[in-house]
Amino acid sequence: MLEGLFGSANQEKVLLFILIREKGFGAEIANFYETDLSPIQKQLEKLEMAGVLSHEKVGRTLLFQFNPRYAFLPELKKLLKKAFDFLPVETQILYTHNRKRPRRK
Repeated sequence: MLEGLFGSANQEKVLLFILIREKGFGAEIANFYETDLSPIQKQLEKLEMAGVLSHEKVGRTLLFQFNPRYAFLPELKKLLKKAFDFLPVETQILYTHNRKRPRRK
């Protein structure tokens, strides 16, 4: 939907995922969209270089989230939220259904 504006479908996917789930790492986002990891990592890196995203290290994993100091963050979130509202209801449910079970010992 916003691919023309962002220049990449993967960039739109990454931003929507982080908007709804608030945080995410590359493999999680790639698995969610059933796509390759490499293009997702490239978009995460590109967005971090632009200052839109920031990351924190959790073990060996980089956990990405929106950079609270990004100047246009409120406007970007409004735009993404509006795009999310136009997605089919089934797709919206997939985004918001965040089931994570604990790991086995």
